[in-house]
Amino acid sequence: MTRILLSSVAAAAVLASASAAFAQTEIQWWHAMGGNLGETVNALAEGFNKSQSEYKVNPVYKGSYTETLTAAIAAFRAKQAPHIVQVFEVGTANMMAAKGAVYPVYQLMADAKEPFDPKAYIGPVYGYYSTPDGKLLSMPFNSSTPVLYWNKELMQKAGLDPNKPPKTWPELGEMAKKAVAAGAKCGFTPQWQTWTMIENYGAWHNLPYATKDNGFGGTDIELKFNDPARVKFIQMLADWTKDKTFVYGGREGKSTALFTAGDCVFHIASSGSAAGIDKALGGTSKYGIGMMPYSPDVIAKPQNSIIGGATLWVLQGRPAAEYKGVAKFLTYLASTPVQAKWHQETGYVPITMAASEATEKEGFYKKFPGREVAVQELTLNPPTANSKGLRIGNFVQIRDIVDGELENVWSGKKDAKTALDDAVKAGNEQLKRFEAANK
Repeated sequence: MTRILLSSVAAAAVLASASAAFAQTEIQWWHAMGGNLGETVNALAEGFNKSQSEYKVNPVYKGSYTETLTAAIAAFRAKQAPHIVQVFEVGTANMMAAKGAVYPVYQLMADAKEPFDPKAYIGPVYGYYSTPDGKLLSMPFNSSTPVLYWNKELMQKAGLDPNKPPKTWPELGEMAKKAVAAGAKCGFTPQWQTWTMIENYGAWHNLPYATKDNGFGGTDIELKFNDPARVKFIQMLADWTKDKTFVYGGREGKSTALFTAGDCVFHIASSGSAAGIDKALGGTSKYGIGMMPYSPDVIAKPQNSIIGGATLWVLQGRPAAEYKGVAKFLTYLASTPVQAKWHQETGYVPITMAASEATEKEGFYKKFPGREVAVQELTLNPPTANSKGLRIGNFVQIRDIVDGELENVWSGKKDAKTALDDAVKAGNEQLKRFEAANK
């Protein structure tokens, strides 16, 4: 009996030991990617989970970017925060100001002794999420930049060469008017108008968005996007609304429906929309992708674009041992095969030059021409203080203000100068509140 009991105890000990050996540390990843992108995110996590046996990443969809950020803040305050949360680029300054909440990526990788080379990353992507002295705060993930899409069929109907897109805004206006005259319902519509028509227009033309290097130099800043160049540009678009050369399709990504339905000839939208546009229109023979147009009366040639999208922030409050798994997962996400696959399947920018080069070697850009344009725009010239990116507090609220004022212009309630002046005034109030709350 004693022998049987000892044997049972020994067997139980072996089973317990085996169970402990195979127990995986779970890593919670909260994200804001729904639909097809959500499926791709799940596949990324599954790929990491299959690549090793020590850790298991659990991706959890938490709604929109704003909803995901709000949920993470609430969870952190309740001491139930996820290890990783996806935060859109406009939340960067607010995340930096959340003292004690963030585990900076550069520190995480050093502590976990994970290989990490800042020089491997595309400059404008890395720089946007780094401290002024180049220390990475969050891991770039779904980075994008605006590109020009055009409908080849609508261009042909208007007697235009579908393989020669406009390079300047005056050229785009002329082509759009011809297409509308030939029967197109809409000449041009932009996606995420504050990001494309105000923020990126500024970077593309080397114009400041705010003082102190667009906020990289401190929080005591003032907005500067009501300059004569942008006032003239926004007023031009307003004038175009009269004959449908320009059609406003709504905030965020709502206007893309006008393009994929075949209504609009030209569409400035996120490079991350490429996969969806390709699927909706039925392949690259139907549309083209090129660089954003520029205003030759403002600049002789474009500067460089800035990114949008989101990064992965690591939150404090978890057991130290679990962060080794977080670091390994971030290393996996940044690896060349994973980044190349992510870029090819979504249209988001590969965060490393190696992933971009691997994609080119595979012949992907020959099969899907134009997908390389996003990287070309971001690296067109070395970034200036005006084109490195934006580090703006209460940016979500400021974008809402700008959206509202632009809508006042499109509806004819205000002229461009009055609207942009009012947006700057109200935006500066938001900046003062942010500075006061984070001194």
